[in-house]
Order: sequence, then structure tokens, then C-alpha cells
Amino acid sequence: MKPARRSCLMSTGGLLVLGLALLVLSIVVGVSVGAVSVPAETVLGIVANKLFPGAVEPLWTAGREAIVWEIRFPRVLLAGLVGAGLAMVGAALQAVTRNPLADPHLLGISSGAAAGAILALLHTGLFLGLLTVPLMAFAGALAATLIVLGVTRFASATSADKLVLSGVAVSFVIMAFANILIFLGDPRATHTVVFWMLGGLGLAKWSHLLFPLGILALTTPYFLAKSADLNAMTVGDETAATLGIPVARFRLTVFVFGALVTGVMVAFSGIIGFVGLMIPHIARALVGGSYLRVLPVSLLLGAVFLIWADILARTLMAPEDMPIGIVTGLIGGVFFIALLRSKAGVGGR
Repeated sequence: MKPARRSCLMSTGGLLVLGLALLVLSIVVGVSVGAVSVPAETVLGIVANKLFPGAVEPLWTAGREAIVWEIRFPRVLLAGLVGAGLAMVGAALQAVTRNPLADPHLLGISSGAAAGAILALLHTGLFLGLLTVPLMAFAGALAATLIVLGVTRFASATSADKLVLSGVAVSFVIMAFANILIFLGDPRATHTVVFWMLGGLGLAKWSHLLFPLGILALTTPYFLAKSADLNAMTVGDETAATLGIPVARFRLTVFVFGALVTGVMVAFSGIIGFVGLMIPHIARALVGGSYLRVLPVSLLLGAVFLIWADILARTLMAPEDMPIGIVTGLIGGVFFIALLRSKAGVGGR
């Protein structure tokens, strides 16, 4: 038993090392690729010179340096942070709901965050400065979470499938409210809302990265520390309760933390669906069901996936940027159908 467990941990460790290497490679490729191609060695030279001034003799133009450092690098890093956060939240939600289809997008959390961001942009104004949009997005995400929980209790929708259906229904209602906000807003400013409706990373700035990075730094240790509780929740509420876990309070805490992460990510990236649905399934297929391994692998895979989705969004219709939500929606929709097919196949045997 112990050798098998040690082998599993070693394979997980090797996978994490491989994932980190793939993440670094993805960042370099993401910064290099675009309407103006920049060689990888130039990218590395610019980054090294920024981190350690004078370390590399600048053989590149000021224009290329601006493209790499001011535009693409923060965009790629934001993609990695958003992908990691959404994947981690999706994994945690799938555990506490015991639903393999749970996802911040399908449960209406992303829609609530987008509605909060739209309310701040078109109606309330930035009354708290740069913090306004993330805080309003979090408030919207938290409100959507509480509404979904209230609907499931009101409709006695205790099953996993009905929870997702409740989330989808609430998502439609919230998006209708968001559309009303757009309709009543200043027509000259409504075009900016398309960013939040379709998802995009083109507005990324270095100053923006502090918020998603800070939220991940605050919430990731909590989820990792509660990995054993997440494992117990996947078995069932009764088993978790016998292990001393306050089931209702723990589930609500995970939802609140998930709303916090989703709200901040949506505030800077718009609605990006299916990342939280797909990545945890891939992570479990690679390392098994233990959340002590699923969570870190999901973080890495989520970051890598969204960086490459953004690369596709920037190159498929170059020099125009395709909204990244379209790319993740196409990939995620196919994955969702395949997942439903696999579940139907298992149930039919």
C-alpha cells in the first residue's frame, strides 16, 4: 500500500514539474505570438533586462519592447491567473455539490459577477476607484450564489442535476437583469460591456494583476488546507458529518470563496465559461480523486489552458482579437457533450 501511494505522489510531483515547465513555455509562446511576431530569445532578453537592468544588451527596438512588456506579458499573465482561479473554483464546487457538471459559469456565479461589473461601469461609476469593479463583481457573484442556494431550497432541488438546472435558470434571470442595465445605460458606453459579455483579456495592465494574484494568494491556501474535507464531501453529506465537518457551513464557505475568486476574475476578464468544468475532470483523470493532488494540478492546467485559448483568440482572426469566451465556449461545449455522453454510457451499462 505504501509503495503504491509513494509512487502516486512521485508521479504527481513529476506531473507538477512538467506542468510548471509547460506553463513557462506557454507564457513565452503567448508573448511571442501575435500580429507582430517576436522571437522567443528577444522575449527572454526583454524580460531579463526588465527584471535585472543591464543584464542583456538591448538589440531590439523600443516598439518591440513595449509590445512585449506593456501589452502581451501582462495579458498572458492575466490569462494564467484567471484560468488557474476558475479551475480551482470549479474543482471545489464539484466536490461540495457532488456534481461533475458544477462550474462557476453554469451555476450563475459568472453571470452575477458580470452584472455587478456592468452596474459599476454604466450606473454607479468608479466610486471606490479601481477597486469598484472587482468589489461590485464580487457582490454580484455572491448574490447569484445565494439566489441559487435559495432557489434549490425553495424548489426542494436537492439532487446534483437539479442544482445545475437551478444555476442555469438563475443565470438566465441575472443576464436578463444585466441586459436591462445595458439598455438603461449610456449608449455611448455600452460598447465596452461587450468585453464582459463575451470575455477578453485585451485590457490587461500590470496594475490589474495585483487583484487576481492577491485573491489567489489568499484563497488557494484555504482550499488546499481543506482538501481532506473536500474529499469527504464527494462521498456524501452523511459521511462528511460523521467526520466532524459542519457540512452546511463548509459548503456555504466554499461558495463564498468561489464567488470571491470568480468575481475578481470576471471583473478583469469578462465571462469565460467552461474552464471550471473541464479542467478538474482532466486533473482527476491524471492524478486520481484526492483533492490534495487535484487542486494544484487544476491550477496549473487551468493557467496553461487559458493561455493557449488566448493565443488562439489572438491568431485565428489576426490582426483582430476574437473574444476569448467564444474560444472557451466552443471547446467547452464539445467537452460538455462528450462528458454527458460518457456519463450516459456508464449509466447504460
